Amino acid sequence: MENIAWMAWTVPTAIFFALLASTLGVMTWLAVAYPEAERVGVLRIPTTRGDRLFISLIIAAVIHLLWIAFVGTEPIATLPIGEGVEISSLWLATLISLGAAVAIFRTV
Repeated sequence: MENIAWMAWTVPTAIFFALLASTLGVMTWLAVAYPEAERVGVLRIPTTRGDRLFISLIIAAVIHLLWIAFVGTEPIATLPIGEGVEISSLWLATLISLGAAVAIFRTV
């Protein structure tokens, strides 16, 4: 574990990578179980599920970076668990990103 100590693994980081791996696993399963066909959406270019996932991930990164730049990461609430667990305002950016991903998968 000493060779990855520089990465500062935290619970949110582990959750992020676990969800990313799960998403890629589900996308792989969908590609095998239900072969995809390209479709043309609002961008007027043919896109596949993988293309829409990639666009969603890029948009999520941009939303989070802009959120950090303009809003910050101050806690918005404290849960009464143990000594108190602070909830970061980044969770709001995550909800916005999920909404954007749904919109992208439906329209692009």
